[in-house]
Amino acid sequence: MQNPRLAIRYAKSLLDIAQEKDQLEKVFNDMKLLDDICKSSREFANVLKSPIIKEDKKNQIIESVTAGRISILTSSFIKLLGGKGRESNLPEIISAFIEQYNVVKGIHKVKLTTAVELSDGMKNDFINKIKASEGIKNIELETSVNENLVGGFVLEMEGKLADASIRRDLKEVQKQFMNNDYIQKLR
Repeated sequence: MQNPRLAIRYAKSLLDIAQEKDQLEKVFNDMKLLDDICKSSREFANVLKSPIIKEDKKNQIIESVTAGRISILTSSFIKLLGGKGRESNLPEIISAFIEQYNVVKGIHKVKLTTAVELSDGMKNDFINKIKASEGIKNIELETSVNENLVGGFVLEMEGKLADASIRRDLKEVQKQFMNNDYIQKLR
């Protein structure tokens, strides 16, 4: 993030006005759409960050990409960013908005990495276990597959990491053998 404080302030302002106008869900869906656009189109993100492309041209590009797909409030907010010369910060502001929305709604993001793809039933089991152990009501589960784990899982939540993978266990055993812990205990 280039300027996290700026992104947080703009996101907070948009969140506040969206709540005031009772359009929080609409604006959140707009932010998710814009986030998808920024992540899927590198060219779009580069246009936003380009110092060569003039502000009015950037606004035209944004308008053509989002025409009819976002609310008037979000569109006005993006125009405000353009007027302030802050359109290059749009991806950061989007991320900050989504984080703040999750805080307001009590949604906790959890990232689960496994060695194989999980079934929906297994995902639900993980969600239910986390809800029960942490006392959390809303969980947004993001899953990924990393075959290097061999087996088990790695769970990340709110800066905490639980590594219950076979790879970690194997590294621990390797470290014990490298330290010769067992040889000294035999003497």
